[in-house]
Amino acid sequence: MVTKKTKKATKVVKKAAKTTKKAARKTAKKVLKKPAKKAAKKTVKKVTKKPAKTAKPVKAVKAVKKTAKKAKAVKVAKPVAIVNSTKKFVLAAAKLAKGLHCTDVVALDLRGISPATDYFLIATGTSSRQMQTVADEISQLARSDDLERFGKAGYQQGRWILLDFFDVIIHIFDSEYRDYYNMDMLWGDAKKLRT
Repeated sequence: MVTKKTKKATKVVKKAAKTTKKAARKTAKKVLKKPAKKAAKKTVKKVTKKPAKTAKPVKAVKAVKKTAKKAKAVKVAKPVAIVNSTKKFVLAAAKLAKGLHCTDVVALDLRGISPATDYFLIATGTSSRQMQTVADEISQLARSDDLERFGKAGYQQGRWILLDFFDVIIHIFDSEYRDYYNMDMLWGDAKKLRT
């Protein structure tokens, strides 16, 4: 049986939950930028899903501010450790390409020269099948180093295979395309890494 006290208590709890949501959203708009707003909304939903009998807007606001701090912490500049691991990956990929009989293997350091990537690896394959094998092995190496491949092009044709790992772009050419596009000269300002 529902009594007057129960109805009144239910109304108070619902009103407190609404107030909590409004206060949290207001704070989120002031404190956060767009990428972090989604995380803040999730936090607001979690906090206000099960309203307590004494729900206070302060709890939701604190939760939103905590989420904001986490979101800001994610937007940190690229650490040196990641750059070193990227460089190690390029050198390991170059060694792998040489081991799989690629010729003219060149690793270029494009930091400060190109806004698109940090490193290029350019290699010349002997046949389309061999080039595909090199591409597959380098992709496997990247997976073992926890690098995500964002794109792959030219794999089926086997004349110029491009693997995009964001910070590293790998070009595997056949000899005709390597001579025609002459990527070494195009990026002549770049520092060559010893492979």
